[in-house]
Amino acid sequence: MHQHHPRPHVHDDSVESVGKNPHSHSSHGVIPASAETWDAMYSGREQYFSGGANDALIAEAAGLPTGRALDVGCGEGGDALWLAARGWQVTGVDVSSVALARAAEAAEAVGLAEQVAFEQLDLTTAPPPQKSFDLVSVHYVPLPIGDAEGIRGLAQAVTVGGTLLFVTHDPEAVARRIRAEGHTHAPDPRDFHGTDSVAALLGAAWEIEAHDSRPRSRPEHAERDHPDDVVLRARRLR
Repeated sequence: MHQHHPRPHVHDDSVESVGKNPHSHSSHGVIPASAETWDAMYSGREQYFSGGANDALIAEAAGLPTGRALDVGCGEGGDALWLAARGWQVTGVDVSSVALARAAEAAEAVGLAEQVAFEQLDLTTAPPPQKSFDLVSVHYVPLPIGDAEGIRGLAQAVTVGGTLLFVTHDPEAVARRIRAEGHTHAPDPRDFHGTDSVAALLGAAWEIEAHDSRPRSRPEHAERDHPDDVVLRARRLR
């Protein structure tokens, strides 16, 4: 189990991006506001992300018993396919139909189409079914800080004994970028849920098993914008 290392006194409600890669912000740092805008972002490139799984998912899920997983903000499917290849039955959800089509094609190409299903869904308005998933994985998803019910909906989707994995970009790194580049329209990390606010909403029914900041290991993740992740892994007790 990872220890909870002290972090800088920063409001840990970091801005995240829907998708499974650290480069999900638009070029001006403004989070797209609609499915159509996300579709346009993905359509701008033949492949927007690397296709690989995120560091924190690999580190935190490798030792978990397999079962049913919900990949929230699945993008082009990198995390979902990693889980499916290891025996999980995965549901990947995202607001972008373009990203989901690419994810489905990727699953078909590697023979995992029966292990993973992709659905267009906005979880801020349509919560997942309760106690249905052994793992709910949420990487870099922009959930507004005022929407506590959205977080509770994700937590309630976890089975008893199951795991919630919530990962954000380190808010201090985001703040440094905003200060250095002088963004006036950049998203404010305090506007979105981070690991601290999620942990505070979980309550006594949960055990926090990991909550720490850690550097990204692969070179493509060590960019100046988001060199570190903050990771929360919690197990549902009842």
